[in-house]
Amino acid sequence: MRLDSHQHFWRYAPAEYSWISARMARIARDFLPDDLRPALAAAGIDGCVAVQARCTPAETDFLLDLARRDPLVKAVVGWADLCAPDAADVVARLAREPKLRGLRHIVQAEPDDFLRRPDFQRGVAAVGRAGLVYDVLIYPRQLPAALDFVRALPDQPFVLDHLAKPDIARGQRDGWDAPFRELARCPNVSCKVSGLVTEAKWGTWRPDDFRHYLDAALDAFGEDRLLYGSDWPVCLVAADEYAAVHGLVADWAQRLSPSARAKLFGGNAARIYGIA
Repeated sequence: MRLDSHQHFWRYAPAEYSWISARMARIARDFLPDDLRPALAAAGIDGCVAVQARCTPAETDFLLDLARRDPLVKAVVGWADLCAPDAADVVARLAREPKLRGLRHIVQAEPDDFLRRPDFQRGVAAVGRAGLVYDVLIYPRQLPAALDFVRALPDQPFVLDHLAKPDIARGQRDGWDAPFRELARCPNVSCKVSGLVTEAKWGTWRPDDFRHYLDAALDAFGEDRLLYGSDWPVCLVAADEYAAVHGLVADWAQRLSPSARAKLFGGNAARIYGIA
């Protein structure tokens, strides 16, 4: 099964998606499975993992409702308040939903030490007990806290989103390379090759701009812990169409063996998120 391991759906309302700035006007509209379906079909992709874009219980309910009704959505990474006293009960209830396969919080918007909070770590421990994955969304400056976080929860499977969002537009390597590779040494962490074009120069990036980051990800995580994701529709602020984002990764991956490409474009995501 070929999978896009990271994309979003929403019914757009300005108050709900205040992070969509005037510069991102292209994505200030509804994006639903029927909008994505032709692009996935053209890329030969069978389905997707829908990831939360709002930190509300309603977001999880919305994505699960889409997943129940549309077989294109193979899994959902939702949201729950993992700092709440009843987090374990909430997570256990959500885990009864067959397509709920993970949870995420928008940690990139939190203080740098957020991942070290004991209450948050207790909530994430409940995620693991429920058999779910936790997606880590951070900036490079938060990588040291992320390393402490994943070491504190060695039995919890983690997926790092967007290579921790290095500043590709400025060619950032210092402050990213070393902690990124250190995080990769934790065997319970995998990494999504996703969200890269939005960290590059919008509309003017070139494939060579990403080579260092893609090569570093492969070297650090290996072929068994990398997952392709488009970050659609957010990627459309920086790329003309889905095909450009998919093609960027597919062209780079030509160096890999057929089996490694199959893992990158679906096999690893199916295994890590438990998608049949």
